[in-house]
Amino acid sequence: MNNWLSLILCIVYIFGIIGAAELLRHRLKYQPSFTRKVIHIGVGMMSWVVPFIFDSPWYFVSACLFFAVITFLDWRYHLFAAMASSDPSNLGTVYFPIAAAAVTIVFWENPPLMVAALMPLTWGDGIAPVIGRAFGKHSYTVWGHTRTLQGSAGFFVFGMLFTWLALWIIPGPIDITPLSAILPALVIMLLTTLVEAISIWGLDNLTITAGAIMVLLLWPF
Repeated sequence: MNNWLSLILCIVYIFGIIGAAELLRHRLKYQPSFTRKVIHIGVGMMSWVVPFIFDSPWYFVSACLFFAVITFLDWRYHLFAAMASSDPSNLGTVYFPIAAAAVTIVFWENPPLMVAALMPLTWGDGIAPVIGRAFGKHSYTVWGHTRTLQGSAGFFVFGMLFTWLALWIIPGPIDITPLSAILPALVIMLLTTLVEAISIWGLDNLTITAGAIMVLLLWPF
């Protein structure tokens, strides 16, 4: 596929996800705390096709930087209610595309690792607050930020599932079997679950990804 066409499709897809989240908020009355995570997961899952629709990482990196600008403007001027955070100091939506750009540059030649590095952030961090709000009964506080054990468990379980699937399913230059994908996914999720629990100010979008990158760079596949 033509790189420029792929870039346009990525941008259309991103705004389509934002539009769907706005529809959920406006028509079905979902709260921004939920629609924000719809965007989070929807945009993150785009990584599954990125290695196969671009010939170079720089087109997608440019899309990530464009989205970073959009999210910063949204944080500053409240353009999209569906992305609103209850914490005005939280720049997590800005850090997300920056993290995606970094992963793309580091692992472009190895698609399974590229996608896997983003799954703790995409699904773990995306689903944790949803589960925490719905089922969280045991809370803990770190640096003044409260989370729940149920939310952290959701982070681990969903992140583990999709990190494992990415390592196994995404084709790449190394052969990763379903069995051999379990241990690295487990180590990634143990580390990133801990990192997420102690990160504040939306920095978990960077620290989670940094932890996943570190494990995948050191892992002897």
